[in-house]
Amino acid sequence: MTDWTETYRGAVPPWQCDVTEHFTIAYYFDRLEEAQANFAEELGLGGLLKNGGFPRRMALRFAHELRAGASFHIDSAALGVDAPGTDLRLGHRFVDSVTREPVTWIDEHWDLSTTPLSAEQRDAIERRLVTWDGPVTEPRVEPTGTAGYIPTGRGRVKPIDLDSNGHFGLSPIVHRFSNASGQTGAAIGFDASFMEKNRRGFSTFELTLLLSGALRVDEPYLVETGIGHLGNSSLRMIHRLTNARTGAEIARLGQFGVNLDLDARRPARWPDTIRDRAAALVIPAG
Repeated sequence: MTDWTETYRGAVPPWQCDVTEHFTIAYYFDRLEEAQANFAEELGLGGLLKNGGFPRRMALRFAHELRAGASFHIDSAALGVDAPGTDLRLGHRFVDSVTREPVTWIDEHWDLSTTPLSAEQRDAIERRLVTWDGPVTEPRVEPTGTAGYIPTGRGRVKPIDLDSNGHFGLSPIVHRFSNASGQTGAAIGFDASFMEKNRRGFSTFELTLLLSGALRVDEPYLVETGIGHLGNSSLRMIHRLTNARTGAEIARLGQFGVNLDLDARRPARWPDTIRDRAAALVIPAG
């Protein structure tokens, strides 16, 4: 097989849009989670994904908005697998069902070093590899430590947050990171009052999610955030979600976006007052 496989089809309900008036990023992961499970089953790896326990990296690039009422579907494909069967690369694309244009691209890696694929599984995947025609994931400089982060989220995992495997799910984790971006905005003056008065919002164009652990129901979590990049209209936040008991990192999200003029739907320059407060939160990078 040499083509993409449809793994999800649906639409954007109005109640899943945010203050920026488009599909909330956490709900992309809600749909992606369904697409991943469908495609893993298609590849004969449903049990592997169900058991979980391996690190995953997802790089998302948003090309166009999905707004309330938009119909879309997700296509998935296998992009590569190494000889030992320890690195599986998958691709997903959100497609506008009307225009047939991809609106979001996801480049995903599974680290299977502790549970490598068998030779038969590798052969089956290699027979259906697709060439990636999406954007190249740009390398980003990551912080060298945890100094400079501020607390932006705290709570406990609720039963409603669990995925089908009994772990803190993708969408609930990213909802916590979305809330953390709101807390970060409040810390720099990009708060609800400013956004409402000036018709501004934070529009994300790139996400990189690293999953390195898991939390179960009623376990406590802590989210901390730092600023990795500050531009004229852009900002890259780095959120860390950890086990509040042990300090072990569970997930990390690099969130790159812009100060969006909601009427012009174009980036707007950061006001000096916000820029100065944001500059104080820029964390050392390696």
